[in-house]
Amino acid sequence: MTFTPHGKHFIAGQWISTEPQFRSSPAHGEAFSFSKGSVDLVNAAVTAAEDAFYDYSGLPREKRAAFLHAIADEIDARGEAITAIGTSETGLPEARLQGERGRTCGQLRLFAQHILDGDYLDRRHDQALPDRQPLPRAELRLMQRPIGPVAVFGASNFPLAFSTAGGDTASALAAGCPVVVKGHPAHPGTTEIIAEALHAAMVLCQMPAGTVSVIQDSGETFEVGKALVEHPLIKAVGFTGSLAGGRALFDLCAARPEPIPFFGELGSVNPMFLFPHAVSNRGEALAKGWAASLSMGAGQFCTNPGMAILVAGSEADYFVAQTKQALSTVPAQTMLTDGIARAYRAGQQGIASTSGVKEVLSTHCDARLATPYLYATTAEEWLANETLAQEVFGPLGVVVVANNVEEMLRVAKHLEGQLTCTLHIDDADLETARTFMPILERKAGRILANAFPTGVEVCDTMVHGGPYPASTNFGATSVGTMAIRRFLRPVCFQDIPAALLPTDLQ
Repeated sequence: MTFTPHGKHFIAGQWISTEPQFRSSPAHGEAFSFSKGSVDLVNAAVTAAEDAFYDYSGLPREKRAAFLHAIADEIDARGEAITAIGTSETGLPEARLQGERGRTCGQLRLFAQHILDGDYLDRRHDQALPDRQPLPRAELRLMQRPIGPVAVFGASNFPLAFSTAGGDTASALAAGCPVVVKGHPAHPGTTEIIAEALHAAMVLCQMPAGTVSVIQDSGETFEVGKALVEHPLIKAVGFTGSLAGGRALFDLCAARPEPIPFFGELGSVNPMFLFPHAVSNRGEALAKGWAASLSMGAGQFCTNPGMAILVAGSEADYFVAQTKQALSTVPAQTMLTDGIARAYRAGQQGIASTSGVKEVLSTHCDARLATPYLYATTAEEWLANETLAQEVFGPLGVVVVANNVEEMLRVAKHLEGQLTCTLHIDDADLETARTFMPILERKAGRILANAFPTGVEVCDTMVHGGPYPASTNFGATSVGTMAIRRFLRPVCFQDIPAALLPTDLQ
């Protein structure tokens, strides 16, 4: 199956071409022209979403679940064409795109089953107590209800799983909220073919025209994103991207006359704490595992483990040497965009020029290609320099060498919010590691033992979020079934006749 983009927006069930247009910038293959977004398009899409809200949110859960299944089916039906244009635009290998498509469709189907089960509604009932003294109690019922139209920003590093029909869109639709997607300019063709799958599913399931709209944009200005988050009918925003871009949108959401929640996943260095017995017994395996995780996908994962903290000594020296050896065999990889490649080089140069940093492995990045870098510093230097705690988006690792475990604990306490923190421990390290757990619980959304954080399971128990700056809402997750709760709010019904209650409370 081949796919040639037509370059149009998908607004309220219609494909719309506008001027001016922009050209895609693929990693390889043919470039295409796409319509640029505008404030007028944002207004049309959001107004259609508001018009669709009452019909879509009022559908039986069975119909919304069928819609989610239909989206997954339509994406799968275009699988070969999605892989072809996705690899062309992003430079990601075919196997990665195929796996990401499986994750995207699996997520849609999981959410469909989850809403059918009904637990996410958190239904509660307190019976009336008319004879209670000194005052009677009314009959009270509670249920989670959808909040309204949701804006979703496509992510650069996951053209499927965190973009047009990815986790934010899937969870909003599962909750009963129409969605307006701003496509990412890094992969507009991939955005378009997924929008076609959404359109086909909407037609098949007879969904309201404004249930999903997709606006393309070049990203050259902030106009479309600003108009989307500031539109008074948008009730929440889902975003995965840079700290600077996410913080700008977050501030816009907070400054609105009606502030709205901004669910931004913004970045994380994902530190690993390597304890003495684990390093002594498994140093080589840990080094090879870290190198593989650090360089996976050119390091372009939000859970990329960019920092390893361990105690000084011969075992630490061996671990660093083995990591260097493993990374030195990693070939150059294509990064997602020219801008990401430039940011990686800038981040690498910032680390390299920081006082107290020793270069362990230096390579050479050129144009859109990335190669690994490895640096080492002391815990004392790390604690004194905030630059060393910042995420570098790419295959760059920093080893932080502490004088003792107590100094490792000081590093843990000094961390900003993280998506993940990892403990590499053996049985003999357990008592020492115990003191780290209360600290890391406050720092991260997910804590791992003896694993590497790249790869986020989509399931009921997953948390992909954390304290700021990992995300802007520490009580939420953008992965897993709990992600649906972001786009719901509790409503209490007091003495409401059964005939007037939402169907799921009757």
